[in-house]
Amino acid sequence: MEAMQRRAKRRQNTRRGIIVAIVAIVVLGTGALLFAGKTTTTTTTTSPTTTTTSPTTTTTLAKPVSFSPVTAPNAPGVWGKSPVLVVPAGAPPTKPELANLITGTGTAVALGDKFTAQYVLADYASRKVLQSSWSSQPFTDTLPSNLISGWVYGMVGMKVGGRRELILPPVDAYGATPPSGIPKNDTLVFIIDLLKVSK
Repeated sequence: MEAMQRRAKRRQNTRRGIIVAIVAIVVLGTGALLFAGKTTTTTTTTSPTTTTTSPTTTTTLAKPVSFSPVTAPNAPGVWGKSPVLVVPAGAPPTKPELANLITGTGTAVALGDKFTAQYVLADYASRKVLQSSWSSQPFTDTLPSNLISGWVYGMVGMKVGGRRELILPPVDAYGATPPSGIPKNDTLVFIIDLLKVSK
């Protein structure tokens, strides 16, 4: 009788040991999956935009940009038609500047929104227009995507139907690694027409 009780107790202890082992494996496996999931989430990146006719970069987005008013803004022109961009006289500003040449009345663009815009780009080094989407087609992307930080924060709050001028020092533009056709460490001037926003 005692032998039977001992055997029953051993079986019960064995069952408990197996249950504890299974629970431990499940807990450890779940923890490993959760840890692996967190790692995947933090390392996911969007595909870089490689076209040289868009204001994109492959560098990490900088901290939010704070803008001063443009000292001598360009003429507003007519929204929806290619603007005349004149680079301001004198030395380039050391801090980014922004001016609403035409205030839009449509949807405002925010981080995470898809947008379509037209733009003209000139620089202080040559004081000439280097790029214009007006000669090809509108530019579509998502904020922030791989856009240069000056464009990202310079567009936030802009409304459809608006035209905005941005003057961006190198730190807020391309810095020492610009795309082809733009000098290194150059201050850039953009005039942007916002055509469409998708939330």
